Amino acid sequence: MTRADRLRPSDLAREHGLSAQAVRNYEDDGILPPAPRGEQGYRRYTPVHAQALRAFLALRPGFGHQGAAAILRAANAGDEEAVFRLLDQGHAEILRDRATLDEVTAALTELAPAGDEPVRGAPSVGALARRLGIHPATLRKWEKVGILHAERDPVTGYRRYPPAAVRDAHLARQLRRGGYPLRQIAGAIANVREAGGIGPLEEALSTWRSRLRRRGRAMLDGTAELAAYLRLRGL
Repeated sequence: MTRADRLRPSDLAREHGLSAQAVRNYEDDGILPPAPRGEQGYRRYTPVHAQALRAFLALRPGFGHQGAAAILRAANAGDEEAVFRLLDQGHAEILRDRATLDEVTAALTELAPAGDEPVRGAPSVGALARRLGIHPATLRKWEKVGILHAERDPVTGYRRYPPAAVRDAHLARQLRRGGYPLRQIAGAIANVREAGGIGPLEEALSTWRSRLRRRGRAMLDGTAELAAYLRLRGL
């Protein structure tokens, strides 16, 4: 090992604005490969370790901290199959998110307007839950936070969901799949009710699509750094 190849934790940390302790922690967590120790027990990092850190930090915005850590641990173990499997899982997840966004966009144009309908003809809790593929308790929870407004059957007293509530339930389901918290969904749907339409959701959908684009770019940048690391390791 040449002197130029001997890097201290602070040398790796400086490039990314980290602390030297953070670099040591990443090694202890298996994100960096084990570093040899000098005669006095100090860690001696190399350009391979520096590239491992670059790969991890580049992967993290696209795959998340846990996902990026798992990828680096697999790479450090020389498990190429596990590396590619984890990458595939991340890409499959963002593909599902894109499909969900497309479904939400389509739902906004396909859902019937919220007109009047006799309460007796509106779906019950169980019927609407089956239609959406969720548990009836979820609908009740959505009611509590103001996402849905159910009516009562005048004969049985059971909950019934008129067209406006059915529309809101469809939108809530899609937005939940997109990662939106219930309080934010409740606010968006309240705007839909007040405006009498779905226009207020366009900004939320645009933000969601921008977030997916940023994540996709981050995944691309991260895999490029990972590829450089794998080459250094001979994988």
